[in-house]
Amino acid sequence: MIIKNFKKHYPLKKYGQNFLINKNIIQDIIKIINPKKTQILVEIGPGLAALTKPICQLLEKLIVIEIDLSLLDLLKKRSFYSKLVVFHQNVLNFNFIDLFCKKNQLIRIFGNLPYNISTSLIIFLLKQITVIQDMNFMLQKEVAERLIAIPGNKSYGRLSIICQYYCNVKILLNVIPEYFRPIPKVHSVFINLTPHHISPYFVYDIKILCYITKNAFQNRRKTVRNSLKKFFSERRLIQLDIDPNLRAENISIAQYCRLSNYLYKKLNNS
Repeated sequence: MIIKNFKKHYPLKKYGQNFLINKNIIQDIIKIINPKKTQILVEIGPGLAALTKPICQLLEKLIVIEIDLSLLDLLKKRSFYSKLVVFHQNVLNFNFIDLFCKKNQLIRIFGNLPYNISTSLIIFLLKQITVIQDMNFMLQKEVAERLIAIPGNKSYGRLSIICQYYCNVKILLNVIPEYFRPIPKVHSVFINLTPHHISPYFVYDIKILCYITKNAFQNRRKTVRNSLKKFFSERRLIQLDIDPNLRAENISIAQYCRLSNYLYKKLNNS
């Protein structure tokens, strides 16, 4: 079932635009998001309003962030435009903490994310996770697999660790390329990221965790004995119950947290 009133808009590659057009998938996504009138919802990249219109029908106001001025001009012609609070800007510069302070309420974020910024955007949002209730995104399947990957999986890396440190991540829908226009060369999935209510992990300083994982995965072919030797001796790794012969992708999130906390204490006691 395809949207018949698909508006003509020349998709811009620099914005990674692929518009969702399948009505059944759109309905499935609305059910998953399940917006409530009292909630603060923000849509990243409303595009041609495939999700915007039906969600507007369930809310008094919907906040949208769109960088493409031509798409905003199309939105202005739609009957539901009066329900929108529009920000014409790059979402990577948007201050969600400021929005939370104004609304005094946790924010729900959703959208069909542009492929070209999806990874950097998720990292950007994780830095503001304290004001976010949940996130529901359409993503390139490869990116989603990195988010949910576990140790030993080839997709497991820094993004897996940092994302799972903050959130519970679930893939909810698989979406074929033909459900978009233009048709992308990749498959997509719809995912949910919900911040942990009680985190299974703890670090004193998330920056140290990011720094250690960056060094480990920059040299992922090396064993941690070599990739992390400027931080930990082989003896220290063994004392921290980490096999020095393992590679970065074989170290669990809990183990990376242990390394991070040891280094934090070492730096703060020196």
